[in-house]
Amino acid sequence: MNRRVPDPADTLESRFPVSYSIYAMARMQRAIAATGLADLGLFPAQEILLTELVRDDGRSQKALAATMGISHVTVAKMTARLERAGLVVRRTSTTDRRVSLVYLTPAGRSAQDGIRAVWADLEDIVNRDLDAQDRQRYLAAAARIRRSLEASNSEDTAG
Repeated sequence: MNRRVPDPADTLESRFPVSYSIYAMARMQRAIAATGLADLGLFPAQEILLTELVRDDGRSQKALAATMGISHVTVAKMTARLERAGLVVRRTSTTDRRVSLVYLTPAGRSAQDGIRAVWADLEDIVNRDLDAQDRQRYLAAAARIRRSLEASNSEDTAG
């Protein structure tokens, strides 16, 4: 049997180092966040939805989906889970019966302290080996990458 030995230079990481780095960091960040969020009874991204409601309570699921950059179906499932957990309630809009508005409950509001603690831990971890100049350069480069990704995404969805 002739088995091809993989060329180490033929990995995604070696061929596409920036994209792979973004993927790997996001995966690790999500795993660390998941551990802290599980202690709060939350799954990753649910904290984002709850925090969005702190900023602007009573938003439609469609608006939350647009803000979070995820599908309406995902927000609907997430909202249903959060509602079962007693963190949000859904109410039909008084102006459009087809629209479901999402509101924080007192428990959802009080979850913010735990959410902030999880994110503070994440911030400490990612900044551990960075000085102020490293952080500034990283944030500037990340902002440019995000703009490129957003522009590409809007071009893809515009057609």
